[in-house]
Amino acid sequence: MQTQKTRQGLIARLDHMFTDREFFMRSHGQVRFLTISATLQKRVAYSIAAALAIWLVITLAMMINQLTVTGERMALAQKEAMVNSSESRIENYKASIDDVAADLEQRQDILDQMTEQFVGEQPQAADAAGTKQTDEQLSKNTQKISAAFPEAAHLAQLEARQILFARRLTSAAIIRTEQAAEAIRKFGLNPDKLAQNSMDAMGGPLIPYFKKQHEQLHPTLERLNLALQRMDALERTLIAIPSGKPSSTEMLSSSYGYRRDPFTGGGAMHSGMDFKGPLGQPILAAAGGKVTHAGWKSGYGNTVEITHGNGLMTRYAHLSRIGVTTGQKIEQGIQLGAMGSTGRSTGTHLHFEVRLNGKAINPRPFLEANTDVLKIKAIARQRANAPKRAESGASRG
Repeated sequence: MQTQKTRQGLIARLDHMFTDREFFMRSHGQVRFLTISATLQKRVAYSIAAALAIWLVITLAMMINQLTVTGERMALAQKEAMVNSSESRIENYKASIDDVAADLEQRQDILDQMTEQFVGEQPQAADAAGTKQTDEQLSKNTQKISAAFPEAAHLAQLEARQILFARRLTSAAIIRTEQAAEAIRKFGLNPDKLAQNSMDAMGGPLIPYFKKQHEQLHPTLERLNLALQRMDALERTLIAIPSGKPSSTEMLSSSYGYRRDPFTGGGAMHSGMDFKGPLGQPILAAAGGKVTHAGWKSGYGNTVEITHGNGLMTRYAHLSRIGVTTGQKIEQGIQLGAMGSTGRSTGTHLHFEVRLNGKAINPRPFLEANTDVLKIKAIARQRANAPKRAESGASRG
């Protein structure tokens, strides 16, 4: 009973806050009245409260995710320090010198595979803060093991060298990952969301890497593998972002956003940018990808659409001629067709769109990328194409 009275009292106070309000305005001797109903006021207030609640939930989820990632990294670092301790290494050497030799050989194979797959060639050492101190600690551990087991001195030195190599390679991967992420942000995109999209579609049969079930990847190599995977995901994401100009013409006849429709004169949303040029002007791919549409599209006329991955798609409309086919894989700068005035068009021009997950976004940041961003993208593309060049050279040999 008490709860019901409290609820009724709360409803009464809310009704008192939101009452019909009437405003009057005088202009040129005329009086006009404007009434804002209590219902409308309540709807606006509830909408604002709902938006704030959603924002708080999203912010809380992001904070929890960040704390989880930080906790995992700290746990991995502690695990690595424990495995790398001199006491743990000495116990392993006591068990069997042959097992240690096999472990080091397998570790070297993993390092070679990671380097070839993600980097192409060994980068210059990129020492992060604290690297010198950990290098000295590894050197002391190696000296302890060598003193206790002279016959294992060579293996201990080889292991220390591999661990140092893996840590420096990890540092280099982290630096390149941060550069790629910053370059993606300059396009107005979220690098974490795009990278997650690129890793969502994965699968295949389970083929264990280790023959023995209890064996696990060394924590140093596990950290390296995670760093290289994230670097690879972000750099491939960066490569897929359109940054090339779709036409050599610089004359912009219509920008992205609100405009007056050229046929009706009424307000309309323009989902791309229009570039005016001569009939037959070459139209070029702004980024590499797969042609998912090459033909007539209502309102757009002759149209080419290229899917670049991670939800990104570019559209080239009003073409006089199409020079590619659906399903064709293309590289950035490949000619897609020629400028025209087909479809709903008032004159010869190119209508260029960039879409993310089906929604049109402003193409301007993609066409105005600065030199630093393009340089980072070029380095990423060179790394991604390294395996292709190696396979091509092997086939020719």
